This record gives sequence, structure tokens and C-alpha cells, in this order.
Amino acid sequence: MKINVEVECTPEEARRAMGLPDLTPVHDRYVQLMVKAIENHGTPEGFEQMMRSWAPMGEAGMNFWRGMFDAATKKPGS
Repeated sequence: MKINVEVECTPEEARRAMGLPDLTPVHDRYVQLMVKAIENHGTPEGFEQMMRSWAPMGEAGMNFWRGMFDAATKKPGS
């Protein structure tokens, strides 16, 4: 027997229903710190150094992020 239940709700409603904490203030603070760090490290080299210090797994983590950014900036079909 297979039963399917479909629930329509917002992500906020789902978070509350599952009893998960609201991390909006943490996310907002993280974004503020990121913007401030980017403003202070205005050069590409400074930004890369900042990301290198934040990236998990060192060089492998940086290669992962570089690949993600490259994939995001490629034009479709190229």
C-alpha cells in the first residue's frame, strides 16, 4: 500500500512545523560581515585570500568554488 500526502506551505511554515530555529538574524549578520569583508578587500587577490581562509578543505574547497563560479558565468550552449 502506498499513501501520498501533499502539504502546501511556505518554507517559514515548514520550518515552524518541524520545530527548527529561525536563523534569519544569523543569516543577516553573516551577509553583513561578508559585504564588509568584500568592501575591505577590494582587490580580486584580497577577495581570493579571504575566500581561501573561509573555504573548507583548503585548495580542494577553493577549486570547488572556482568551478561553481565558472559554471554560473558560462553562457548556455557554450
